[in-house]
Amino acid sequence: MSQSVGEITHRLVSSPGGRIHLAELGTGPLVLLVHGFPESWYSWRHQLPVLAAAGYRAVAVDVRGYGRSSKPVATDAYRMLNLVEDNVSVVHGLGEESAVVIGHDWGAPIAATSTLLRPDVFRAVGLLSVPYTPRGGPRPSDVFARMGGDEEFYVSYFQETGRAEAEIEPDVRGWLAGFFAALSADTMSAHGAPTPQFVSREGTLRDRFPAGRLPAWLSERDLDVYAGEFERTGLTGALNRYRNMDRDWEDLAAFDGAPITQPSLFIGGSRDVSTTWLADAIKAYPVTLPGLVSSHILDGCGHWIQQERPAEVNRILTEWLAALPV
Repeated sequence: MSQSVGEITHRLVSSPGGRIHLAELGTGPLVLLVHGFPESWYSWRHQLPVLAAAGYRAVAVDVRGYGRSSKPVATDAYRMLNLVEDNVSVVHGLGEESAVVIGHDWGAPIAATSTLLRPDVFRAVGLLSVPYTPRGGPRPSDVFARMGGDEEFYVSYFQETGRAEAEIEPDVRGWLAGFFAALSADTMSAHGAPTPQFVSREGTLRDRFPAGRLPAWLSERDLDVYAGEFERTGLTGALNRYRNMDRDWEDLAAFDGAPITQPSLFIGGSRDVSTTWLADAIKAYPVTLPGLVSSHILDGCGHWIQQERPAEVNRILTEWLAALPV
């Protein structure tokens, strides 16, 4: 079923951490869209009108710390439990009792954990780019510290407040352009080049970004939208998500190894390291996602999957949503 759609509506909804900004389009069953780093609600610009036309109330949020949402000062205000509460607050603040939640990049584990902790609210989950990995194993910071060898894994690099900000904030637009290009299929460095997910000693992430052109999916105007938000807000709120991974590991101890049983979907890109590095997590889906409806790897696609391949992702999402039990 398709229907005509109007203009995107922006509003603020109260949450425990302040207020969450959202962009909304359409009427029908609620579909909550959660972005990743370093993005905003705008990452779902290609999905909002298509989902609305298919008969859904499509809502894309600015995650806490991003865009026009509140930005608490305390680092531990960005732990996963708080972001789950934000998602629940959005659903209830919109007058709904339940939703399908779909996340990309950091939005994928936020969506997955929301579904795991609040099955009364989230009836199905879609994961883009980052596979579901249940809580478990050693403390995350210990794992990341061992990954770099003579170099430093980017998650470890992000841990110290102010360090990554000092690299990014003097030239937000230029840094974002390079970061988006580094993980896009059409602009990423050639196979065998130093990986942009690691930092050389005394170096910066930007040292390994490709330069010279934007990915095909990212226009100058799109880049202006992203850069304008972070130039206004700074990067600390966004980076604080990485600075809570050990807290999340402690907070979620009771859910060690827990599967997500609601209907689920995964879409990844064949040229995305999130997909290749976590290939074992995808193989474990029969155990970890027993409600998996379908899993897709888009050939030749990078990390920014719903922006690199909007038509293909939209088709997969609408077909999956249409097949879900009401």
